[in-house]
Amino acid sequence: MAHYRQLGNVPRKRHTQHRTPEGGLYYEELMGEEGFFSDSSLLYHKGIPSAITAASVWELPDQSTTANLPLIPRHLKLHELFQGAEWKNTDVVAGRRLVLGNADVRLSYVVAGAPSELYRNGLGDECVYVESGSAVVETVFGSLEVGQGDYVIVPRATTHRWVPVGDEPLRAYCIEANSHITPARRYLSKYGQLLEHAPFCERDLRGPVGPLVVDGGEVDVLVKHRGPGGVVGTRYTVPHHPFDVVGWDGCLYPYAFNIADFEPITGRIHQPPPAHQVFEGNNFVICNFVPRKVDYHPLSIPVPYYHSNVDSDEVMFYCGGNYEARKGSGIGQGSISLHPGGHTHGPQPGAYERSIGVEFFDELAVMVDTFRPLELGEAAGASEDPNYAWTWSRR
Repeated sequence: MAHYRQLGNVPRKRHTQHRTPEGGLYYEELMGEEGFFSDSSLLYHKGIPSAITAASVWELPDQSTTANLPLIPRHLKLHELFQGAEWKNTDVVAGRRLVLGNADVRLSYVVAGAPSELYRNGLGDECVYVESGSAVVETVFGSLEVGQGDYVIVPRATTHRWVPVGDEPLRAYCIEANSHITPARRYLSKYGQLLEHAPFCERDLRGPVGPLVVDGGEVDVLVKHRGPGGVVGTRYTVPHHPFDVVGWDGCLYPYAFNIADFEPITGRIHQPPPAHQVFEGNNFVICNFVPRKVDYHPLSIPVPYYHSNVDSDEVMFYCGGNYEARKGSGIGQGSISLHPGGHTHGPQPGAYERSIGVEFFDELAVMVDTFRPLELGEAAGASEDPNYAWTWSRR
């Protein structure tokens, strides 16, 4: 994040003795990115953070993918994946179902009502978008209260768990990177401050509250990491609860940002997709489309022009409002459209003409553009609308 933050009890000088009230030592952990040449934080533990007493294989949900062959645009209905009351016993970590993925990023969906086990992702950062419901995300840095419309950025190797709150199901769209996820570089100064032209600023970002100190004995921690053939899991047993951090400081920590705080960039004519960007990772970007005033040139056509993003696959997750360009396609709340590189895509038949004279779009969507082709996960096959690819040929 590159913004300094301090919570709890830390010594005046780093890497010096930090004593407990009884005279013992707290154990300092340096958590840093890119070989300690990028952002880092110092955490002070009551117990030794390296200690484990057992390890076993954690069998992950199906992570297999198949190529998008033949190459067609696809519509996936994610709300069909979790039926009935099964969500009440499902958690945000173990219950994820893989929708799309490649070597850089994996997109999953889950509907949850149960607390997750302790978890950390050793492959990369996670960006979890809360479609609906609310939760507390408990972490070694403290806790975050999150709800509808929140992006939750969890840095790689952060031990945390998701605890749903209330009776409503927690619907979460999970973007797992094999890299770090940061605000778009063009929004940042060379020292990491969000610049004046950025569509959000530091005041919009919510850091953890705490520290969250839990006293307890042995507990399990699920770890997702690299292994033969791709993503694998390990279950560690640790001798004391990892939420034993009495204080920390630094520039690396989880945070939340609500999509309602994104200030849309508009113009007299249609703005290209980079105007909607929020975050980026290695070989992918995250954008959002929010309610906004649209193009105000007297001859403008507010819906997107037909386009070929020749280097990218485009994934749109529709999470609210009324998406003008997709009327007549069957797409609605909870839908995903996959428009692969190599296929020219754009508005459905009739939308181009209908948009003329429209002054406001009431739409909400999260878009991921990847620079390597995406493959289909098991959840894609379980939720696909087989008619979508042919909708441009029908009026």
